[in-house]
Amino acid sequence: MSPLTLVFIVAGAVSAACWIASLITRDTSWVDRIWSVVPVAYVWIFAGATDFTDIRLLVMAGLVTLWGARLTFNFARKGGYTGVEDYRWAVLRARMSPAAFQVFNLLFIVLFQNALLALITLPALTALENPVPYGPWDAVLTALFLAALVGETVADQQQWNFHRWKAAETAAGREARPRFLQTGLWRTSRHPNFFFEQAQWWIFFLMGAVAAGSVLVWTVAGAVLLTCLFIGSTAFTESITRGKYPEYAEYQARVSPIVPWWPRRRTAGARVA
Repeated sequence: MSPLTLVFIVAGAVSAACWIASLITRDTSWVDRIWSVVPVAYVWIFAGATDFTDIRLLVMAGLVTLWGARLTFNFARKGGYTGVEDYRWAVLRARMSPAAFQVFNLLFIVLFQNALLALITLPALTALENPVPYGPWDAVLTALFLAALVGETVADQQQWNFHRWKAAETAAGREARPRFLQTGLWRTSRHPNFFFEQAQWWIFFLMGAVAAGSVLVWTVAGAVLLTCLFIGSTAFTESITRGKYPEYAEYQARVSPIVPWWPRRRTAGARVA
């Protein structure tokens, strides 16, 4: 059996399990819970196809394992494995009929996202099909991947610290101000964690492209679709945040949405959170 076939079989089984679990529990966050796990398995399947002898594939698998371990830890400490559903799904459920939401659940939450989790790992297939020696460009991309991993870790830790402070202020009977994070990396980007997350998978694609000797390879589809998903998710998330915090509009006006950049100056009379 080819490694690609095995990945498709595993992805199909995982999709079926997520869909059935969502119907039984009425909780649509099952794909969120496997998001940081199955890509690790897929890349190791490709690495195993060489009997774990290809250096590039071993490095790629090791990097994705680090990515998965960090993301799993961050998801777990926020209660992601305790039955807490993503708040965005509840918002969508309230806006859609039960039948429409179940179609959305099957087609987008389960099938599209599971397909995406397989697609983002396919640069490993490109590397498998082009077994050239690990070289200087691979080393550069490895370092960049690790740098992006550190960047996302810092962004998530800053967010974690802020929400712990905010909860402590609320528990003490005080109103937390500001009401959303605007310092550290979040001063230069409204979603620095999203930026570094996408950067890792674009770098992963480039590792496969280096092996192929060209960026014109079809396995770029995973990184492209992931970026499209993040664009849509960011717009939806920010619409919810703006509804909760009117001052978020001023933050949007002066801070880059994704790519870290110098913030614009506040306009005269702008409200400060």
